[in-house]
Amino acid sequence: MKILTIVGARPQFIKAAAVSRAINEYDDIHEVIVHTGQHFDESMSDVFFREMSIPDVKYNLKINGLTHGAMTGQMLEKIEEVILNEKPDWVLVYGDTNSTLAGALAASKLHVKVAHVEAGLRSFNMRMPEEQNRVLTDRISSVLFCPTENAVENLKSEGFESLSVKIKNVGDVMFDATRFYEKSIGDKARVEIDGKYLLVTCHRAENTDNLDRFKEIILALNELSKKYKIVFPLHPRTKKVIENNKIKLDFKPIEPVGYFDMLKLIKNSEFVMTDSGGLQKEAYFHQKYCLTMRDETEWVELIENKVNVLTGACSKKILQEARRISNLKFNSSTDLYGDGNSADLIIKSLINLQNYE
Repeated sequence: MKILTIVGARPQFIKAAAVSRAINEYDDIHEVIVHTGQHFDESMSDVFFREMSIPDVKYNLKINGLTHGAMTGQMLEKIEEVILNEKPDWVLVYGDTNSTLAGALAASKLHVKVAHVEAGLRSFNMRMPEEQNRVLTDRISSVLFCPTENAVENLKSEGFESLSVKIKNVGDVMFDATRFYEKSIGDKARVEIDGKYLLVTCHRAENTDNLDRFKEIILALNELSKKYKIVFPLHPRTKKVIENNKIKLDFKPIEPVGYFDMLKLIKNSEFVMTDSGGLQKEAYFHQKYCLTMRDETEWVELIENKVNVLTGACSKKILQEARRISNLKFNSSTDLYGDGNSADLIIKSLINLQNYE
């Protein structure tokens, strides 16, 4: 069996590392990795492949820095060429990026089966590019690997049970990665932060492309910096917004960090503040509360279990919730994301589906 894996962004590298490790347990499965180039620089891409021992990329498409339409269109064209050349049995896509949708579209149009890892998630905000990508990818996939029961229920409510598609709740491959790699934090993490600090990331277009929202977030961070160190690994998009608009920070951000440094930063933080999807879960894996600076989240079970809170981009709400959770002891023993064997379940499912056909 040949699997063509499509990746392009940091969270996908982490998920692919877990699944590639499971693939390596089988001599009769061949994986070909395609990197679209969506995240392309050393700090956002190369370091993850190196640190996590992800197999070598066979195709690097080097597509980045374009509008959504141009980026997705170029990826679609180039991935199609790769599929025609490699003739895979499955195309494996992850999450909700432009790389995800382009990979699924290219495969679907060539009648190659698509497996979507992290299927069924919904924020119910169709203005978000990520929501558009995940909904469309689900619809043209052959098998949907869901990370939670909520994701399965989303698909059922949209009528997927009546479609010719397999739906499987396998748990979350990011949980696999955290469990496997956390034992190496001491050896591989290089970042050192003294004292109490908050870990912050902010890069989503809904915040960085809306200057009013972004300024509200910075206003809250500047205020919090009077009490805490703010550890803010700066995404390239966010850095441009700050520089182009001469936004004043009362703290010094840091450069983007690799996977093991990020795990260490999460583990030793007071709590996490983010607009990322993956970091919400990683905070939970390390038993840290999370403030999510968005109006909605696809990880609703974190909200339901009161370990994550939505603040939007309102500085008053951010500060109010930061004060509240700073006095709380993390309290959740619920197993929300499987048993840490999601990648193995995915590969066994693909084998069974392949043999059944």
